[in-house]
Amino acid sequence: MDHTAEVEGIAVGVGPDGANVPAVVLSARGEYLPIFVTTDQAQAIQLGLTGEPFERPLTHDLLVDIVTEFGGAVDGVRIDDLSDGTFYAKLDAERYEDGRPQKYVFDARPSDAIAVAVRADCRITVSDEVLDAAGRPPSAVDLVSEDRRERNPFGEIDEDEP
Repeated sequence: MDHTAEVEGIAVGVGPDGANVPAVVLSARGEYLPIFVTTDQAQAIQLGLTGEPFERPLTHDLLVDIVTEFGGAVDGVRIDDLSDGTFYAKLDAERYEDGRPQKYVFDARPSDAIAVAVRADCRITVSDEVLDAAGRPPSAVDLVSEDRRERNPFGEIDEDEP
């Protein structure tokens, strides 16, 4: 079964080398699902969440614009597999050809799929299998607070900050 997920924000975890690593946090089924991403990916997701305009389109904005211009739409994103610590996602799209809907499914990195989803305002779902394997209680995930995120929107936190 798939569960609708919401992007809760960006959190910071500790990587194997002890360095801070950003994670996008989804909530589904009453659990949090942290997915570790790069700083650039965290920034792309955060910018999509805030709707902050840029002078020139960013990659994910461009992709949504291209799909739309060619008569298509991004219908949804699925985080549907987890293997050896790597999450897998699908991006579902649709385009009308001769008045009939044509469905398309694209393999995607979860970070890219989520960045597109927040721009296209489409549904994100997570499978039971993924949540069973990687879901965490909300108390186990410390989201970056709004005031700290405003000072550093990429989810990185300076250890010396209060």
